[in-house]
Amino acid sequence: MKLSGLGADDVRVESEERVWSGFFKLCRYKVRHALFQGGWSKTLEREAVLRVPSVGVLLYDPVLEKVVLVEQFRIGPLVGDDDPWLLEIVAGISEPGESLESLAIREVKEEANCEVKHLLPVTNVYLSPGATNERLMLYCGIIDASSAGGVYGLAEEGEDIKVHVLTAEEAWQMVEDGRIANAPAIIALQWLRLNHGELKGYVQ
Repeated sequence: MKLSGLGADDVRVESEERVWSGFFKLCRYKVRHALFQGGWSKTLEREAVLRVPSVGVLLYDPVLEKVVLVEQFRIGPLVGDDDPWLLEIVAGISEPGESLESLAIREVKEEANCEVKHLLPVTNVYLSPGATNERLMLYCGIIDASSAGGVYGLAEEGEDIKVHVLTAEEAWQMVEDGRIANAPAIIALQWLRLNHGELKGYVQ
């Protein structure tokens, strides 16, 4: 229950229109919703990008105290006049019928060529609730990072992914100085900062 008591039953969808269907699907909605002080809003027109559930996996070696991050090209920062190569956690979107746990294991293998020994849930968040329905399940994947590194990804999907191995402290410094500037990686590394002591009991 939300603090306000309002929920999905307090929204009226007046119309829904698919306006684009490509790599992303875009829909336009006309909605009205209940107001906190009573009554109803005027009709609002909103667009939303429709996405299937996704996962992000922070790869961590508790013995070596190292994290494995991936670097790849991203169109968003490019059109925002920024550096389009981002340092991120492993991530991907689900296929029909695929569990989030299976997706996480598959993406770790495809993007970083690592074997996950333990998969720990971190949190489940909306990435940009004002623009998309996409929800990201974040995990911490316990790995052996001693031989991690290289360039991976699926060529047929245009992936060119470089794997980096950093100490947990180096990764945290990159959050603090802005070199890591994407929300999933920052959330995952903040979680690691708070919980790394509890991960020492996991062995590869």
